[in-house]
Amino acid sequence: MAPSNVAVIGLQWGDEGKGKIVDALARRSKYVVRFCGGANAGHTVLIGQDKFILHLIPCGVLSERVTNIIGNGVVFDPVGASEEISELTSRGVHIGPDNLKISANAHMVMPWHKQADVLIEQSLSEGSKIGTTARGIGPCYADKANRSSALRVGDLLDTKRLTERIRQVGAAKSRAFQALYDAEPIDVEAIVSSYTELAGKLSDMVCNTGAILRRAVRDGERMLFEGGQGSMLDIDHGTYPFVTSSPVTACGIPTGAGIPPSAVGQVVGLIKAYTTRVGAGPFPTEQDNETGEYLRERGKEYGATTGRPRRCGWFDAVAVRYAADISGVAELALSLLDVLTGLDEIKVCTAYRIGGRKTDEFDPAEMSAAECEYESLPGWSEDICQCKRFEDLPEPARNYVNRIESMVGRRVGFISVGPEREQTIVHNSRIEGLK
Repeated sequence: MAPSNVAVIGLQWGDEGKGKIVDALARRSKYVVRFCGGANAGHTVLIGQDKFILHLIPCGVLSERVTNIIGNGVVFDPVGASEEISELTSRGVHIGPDNLKISANAHMVMPWHKQADVLIEQSLSEGSKIGTTARGIGPCYADKANRSSALRVGDLLDTKRLTERIRQVGAAKSRAFQALYDAEPIDVEAIVSSYTELAGKLSDMVCNTGAILRRAVRDGERMLFEGGQGSMLDIDHGTYPFVTSSPVTACGIPTGAGIPPSAVGQVVGLIKAYTTRVGAGPFPTEQDNETGEYLRERGKEYGATTGRPRRCGWFDAVAVRYAADISGVAELALSLLDVLTGLDEIKVCTAYRIGGRKTDEFDPAEMSAAECEYESLPGWSEDICQCKRFEDLPEPARNYVNRIESMVGRRVGFISVGPEREQTIVHNSRIEGLK
């Protein structure tokens, strides 16, 4: 029998459509858990004509009877979270201590982290820029490792300690920014006032989330672990240094949520029918041409968090197989298949050539020199957005799905044929409780 718990992990450079699949799976879960990253993630869920873009708040808030957990591995932005909660509640989404719980051990993104993001990026030469979202994620994780300059969400529960820590750390950051970047002094007292007010709004949701989840493991409650960025952006296994600042593969779930590895359950790997990337860094299958523009416009490939246009290219089977192996993926969820409609020919990268050597292994350190070998498959012109079953898809689309299964070595459990909640075909999935 397949494990009840499910993890949803992006297998490319992010933006694979995790929001839609997480939303679909949340309805069978008791808990939906964020375990990594911060407000640099952007998950889009379309319910009828209502479009929800979630950054820090787990997608389970859009389903009833789900408890949403922001785990200790997340870097939590109280300002952004408060604004997101206000926006969602104004649209009729219930959010309160009963269905949203924030780990007291999660580290807080502070205003100086966002400032550092901008100052550091501006100081780099053009070829060295990371392409940060400027959400303060990297500097916050750096302070987490540094320990002496970090604030955690639990500090919101003690106003006196919160005030002391903001004054202490804020003054030190202000001196450092002035010395290194000739920046204006930080208004520490304004931050004290802002975060003290935020503490009043959020403190009821702050608790020991790890204990809640470990109890849920013992009780056999169903959990869904919601990935943030894609695996190619993982701090350890991605195309470093053009990566995010946290472990985003399934390997990061136990430490980021506070559960044993055995509780992770079945891992679903999210993939687009093509590939996109935001920001700088190697991207072997990129099509900086009419094909790339076609994919960008058809797929509305603009960042949910930043609005930046995404770089677009063909599906990379080498990279996806590598990412699937790292996370122990059992099945795939294929998104945005409908975007390929109208292309006469569809290409898939099956191997690389690096320095005259052919390889089907992905090595992040070699990606800047990788040249792709492609296999061409016939496209289709039929509109597939109303297809309800795999058999309803045109033959070239079915052949494309089958070829991805064979190249990646995993079954395709779900196929998304449109942006709406119900435009998903359940194909070869073995996840329990799905209709």
